Amino acid sequence: MAFCLFIRGYDHLFLSAWLKTWSQAFICAFFGAYFFPRVIQQIMRRINFVEKPLLIEKDLLVREEDN
Repeated sequence: MAFCLFIRGYDHLFLSAWLKTWSQAFICAFFGAYFFPRVIQQIMRRINFVEKPLLIEKDLLVREEDN
């Protein structure tokens, strides 16, 4: 979709094409997250994130500290 936008630019078909693509991606992501949460959790554990996740402490967002 982004490649198509790069080539054609915004035109009268952009919104309908974007909505169709977005709805298809949403359906796939929703059912994948609903039916395969354990698989997704295993994949997420293998990803090395650059930044530590934010934690909520006393209504403030703070970075997780190394212990």
